[in-house]
Amino acid sequence: MAYNEFLSDRIVQYFKEKHVVFYEKKMFGGLCFMIDDKMCVGVNRDEIMARINPDIYEDSLLKKGCKKMNFTGRPMKGFVFLTEEATDLDEDLHYWLQLALDYNPLAKASKKKTSK
Repeated sequence: MAYNEFLSDRIVQYFKEKHVVFYEKKMFGGLCFMIDDKMCVGVNRDEIMARINPDIYEDSLLKKGCKKMNFTGRPMKGFVFLTEEATDLDEDLHYWLQLALDYNPLAKASKKKTSK
């Protein structure tokens, strides 16, 4: 797995401090944190992926270390990558994690794949 375990440990610590019920799932070559069966945040290499409210997406891209999440050549509105510049300090990491937690109840869950 190609993800920064120190970053994932920091996320786990924050979620536990906030009494967030979550589980981890290996996805996209990294580790995703699922809340209410929805992708909330993830770690891919040395970056954090966060699912935030699309209404604050454009403004969030103006913040240091925040960039569009672009796996396929098409950025997904509401999903951002956060570099070390955006998450190095606990205060900054907590800001982004809380944005993702705040949006999670509003986010739509992915459709479950059914087996044939």
